[in-house]
Amino acid sequence: MTLLHEWFIAPFEYGFMQRGLLSAVLLGISGGMLGCVLVLRRMILMGDALAHSLLPGLGLAWLWFGPGPWSLFLGALGGGLLVTLGTALISRLTRLKEDAAFAALFILCFAGGIALLSRIPTQVNLIHVLFGHVLGIGPAEVARAAWITGLTLLAFIGFRRGILLETFDPAYHRATGGPGAWIHLGFLALTVLNLVAALQTMGIVLALGLFILPAVTAYLWSDHFGHMLIGAAALAVTGSVVGILVSYHAGLPSGAAIVLSLGVAFAISVLLSPRHGLIAHFRPTPTRRTRAGRGNS
Repeated sequence: MTLLHEWFIAPFEYGFMQRGLLSAVLLGISGGMLGCVLVLRRMILMGDALAHSLLPGLGLAWLWFGPGPWSLFLGALGGGLLVTLGTALISRLTRLKEDAAFAALFILCFAGGIALLSRIPTQVNLIHVLFGHVLGIGPAEVARAAWITGLTLLAFIGFRRGILLETFDPAYHRATGGPGAWIHLGFLALTVLNLVAALQTMGIVLALGLFILPAVTAYLWSDHFGHMLIGAAALAVTGSVVGILVSYHAGLPSGAAIVLSLGVAFAISVLLSPRHGLIAHFRPTPTRRTRAGRGNS
């Protein structure tokens, strides 16, 4: 009982551990749900581009207003939304497809962000921006994560039908007069909002791990959209708890520990998923056994 308390309960007697865990859990829930749509619509690389496109907004906000949490939040949010709107305009008004427009803007924004951040005199907080600082967040960051997660959940509940149609059959959705373009832009805006909120927790480099790893793991186990959403959220919560505990006891960076915990679940699923895992793929099916028997006879 003492060992159980020391390993699983005592770490969360500290306020910084409670805030870090709560923030990671909240962002994991909303990020896991958004990641399901990214996976199903094959937009994972666009999500990565969005994450890196936040750098110019961060750099400008830092240079103009200083390293305050709200200035960085609003700067990154503005940069991400401008890239989203710019991509939509380019893909609709030129012959470039959305992924090509994202790639072009991503490269430009990433280079511009690095140039801007190189002008910042101190590098200490910059490391936190790039790689996160889960255990250093305050009540304001937790509150921000809470309302962003609440907004994401409300969007999935209120626009469930539109999200379903836009995910699985966007052509039919728009052909029948559905607001597909607005659903798509709203989804990208939510993704940017969650990525910006995850900056303080996970950093730009690792933030997408909360979106993608729970979603791809749940995708290996579920063929139902609703079950996939619930599974991704549950995996993100579990990975956050395990990762925070591992970082505390092993002295590892918290963001990296969370992503590695989610990565272990993904690796196990790749092997052991009963229908879509590697072992199931090479396991003889009844059809294969029948064919093998006929061949031997």
